[in-house]
Amino acid sequence: MKPQLSIFFILFSIFSIGQTKVKDTITRRAVIGFIQNGNAVNFKPETPPLIPIAGAPKPSYSYLWELGDGHYSKEAEPKHVYKKKGTYTTRLAVTNNYDNGKPPATRPKKVAVNDITDTSYKDIASIADQNGFAILKNCDPIPEQEMVVVVSYQNLENYVSSGKLYLFYNEKQFKHNNFELSDFRTYADEREIKENLTASVNDLDDSNNYLASAENSFKLKKYRNTATEEDLDASLLEAHKIYHNVSVLEFDNADPGETRNVFYTFKTTPEMIKDTSATVTMRGIFVPNRSYKNHKIKNLEMEIVTSHDPNKMGSNGRFMNYRLVRFKRVNFKTRFQNNGEGPARKIRLETDIPDMFDKKTFQIESMYPECPICPKGEEPTVSCLDTIIKQKQIIFTFKNIYLPGTEQKNVKEKDSTKGFVKYSMKFGEDFHKVKTKSRTSIIFDKNEPIITNYATTRFLPGISIGVKAGYNFYPDLDKSTSYFVGATLSPFKSYRFYWQVEWTNALNQYNRAVTVTDQLNTNANGTRQLVRTTTSTENKNINWEVPVLIRYNLNNYIGIGAGIQANINVSQEQNQNIKVDTYEGDKESFLINSSTTSNQTKTSFADFKTGLLFDLTAGFARIGPSLGARYVINFEQNFNYFQVYGIWKF
Repeated sequence: MKPQLSIFFILFSIFSIGQTKVKDTITRRAVIGFIQNGNAVNFKPETPPLIPIAGAPKPSYSYLWELGDGHYSKEAEPKHVYKKKGTYTTRLAVTNNYDNGKPPATRPKKVAVNDITDTSYKDIASIADQNGFAILKNCDPIPEQEMVVVVSYQNLENYVSSGKLYLFYNEKQFKHNNFELSDFRTYADEREIKENLTASVNDLDDSNNYLASAENSFKLKKYRNTATEEDLDASLLEAHKIYHNVSVLEFDNADPGETRNVFYTFKTTPEMIKDTSATVTMRGIFVPNRSYKNHKIKNLEMEIVTSHDPNKMGSNGRFMNYRLVRFKRVNFKTRFQNNGEGPARKIRLETDIPDMFDKKTFQIESMYPECPICPKGEEPTVSCLDTIIKQKQIIFTFKNIYLPGTEQKNVKEKDSTKGFVKYSMKFGEDFHKVKTKSRTSIIFDKNEPIITNYATTRFLPGISIGVKAGYNFYPDLDKSTSYFVGATLSPFKSYRFYWQVEWTNALNQYNRAVTVTDQLNTNANGTRQLVRTTTSTENKNINWEVPVLIRYNLNNYIGIGAGIQANINVSQEQNQNIKVDTYEGDKESFLINSSTTSNQTKTSFADFKTGLLFDLTAGFARIGPSLGARYVINFEQNFNYFQVYGIWKF
């Protein structure tokens, strides 16, 4: 038996080890490699194998190289010429597109330049076409992963200038912070400073452009990329109103035409919003000269993702305030990337449009490749964007364009293979407070369609306060009167199901049935006498009702509900009158004596009752005035009653 047991334990151990190995805990890594000739360096990464996703396009890597002297590159294998001798720390951020694993981690690598053998050094490229200020990212954010943001600024003045650079992040509209700034790297002696700016701005301009989010219901400027703003204080106040955090850098002695880059590494937080249709932003403010208020503003928009998929749809209507969106525009953005081996000449985007949006208000905000709108009724011969509006779709078609493919020969810049359409719409006349979902089918030339994620819009619950007044009917009580006033609390203008909490204060008065008892007594003379005792009781109380209901709006005018209710008499007073009549004989023929006594008792917070209720309203069910009827069934005793009331919800 012992050899058999030994073999059994050996097999069991091997099996257990095999099972443990299935759990891959090894971090994927990419290694920076390079070939150096003096000050000329050819970089080449060593990356782990990609893991294809079933049904997705071919996976690929995209790169952001930080070359250690302020330059960067998005090429897979960049060549760089360093201007001066020295030791440079290079970094690489690798993004895995359509890959089923995590992005490969990298470690910085030193490059020692001891000889200047190549004089073909080039300064950092001009960004004059972006008004001297640009912000880019290496990827969209995924919770608990790193991303790199590059802020580029250029001195467009004809003199040496010293200024400031602001980068705002973590929007206040989200419950938790989405980013942690783990590191930033400068290459022109920029230095970090602290500024305390605490103020509040309610209205900074009269623009009709708004954020769709609820907390940011104040007006928001729509900054143009070519505009130079002049009111720096207002811009900073507004940014502090929107964002929790800011990094502030000062720079000195920027030469005319000089471009500089600053690199920020952000770690997305575990609490980061998980909504893959949500859009988050960062905002940069560039002050070219600290002596003046002139400045430039750039917003960096990013969609939350679960994997790095360049074909994606997003919306800024993640959580909207239903009271405030009637005349506001909701933005949608569809991104795409040509992953083919050749250029795309025609790209068709078939986008779902929820019924609650008014397609008559549709307008295109921006696009890439940039091109004019196609002329109607004729076949275009130049590049243009055609839009066809159908009942449930809007079809965008880029015609006669040239969008390179990621696998195309000699294509080194992956950004040149990407495009997008950004458009906006208003809500229709009678739109309900419901969540919407829409997605896009992307077709490159005659290839199979690529289906994006769902872009969703949602409304915050909001709060509706109502006032209520009415009358209670108690069928088991004599001469009862019961008037009440109260308040209700419920979500604002809910579509179908919703909860409602109420509080009412009722003034009640009722009489219990009069009791009459007759008794024959014998007096001292032996004569029988009739003694009649009449008891009457009057009750007054102040009663609180606290119902909790689940309600359902059948349509805009009829609503039903059911729930539970607690009743308690906050103050109760009982007055009892006892009248004793004595007659001469045993008949009520001759009254010889009558006496009355009164008793009064008062109690507080007594007579607690619970029960069920059923409710019906007719009028304006979601908001405004309506009439209602309710039947309440108490658990403890037979004390059921009807209620009729009027209510107005605000």
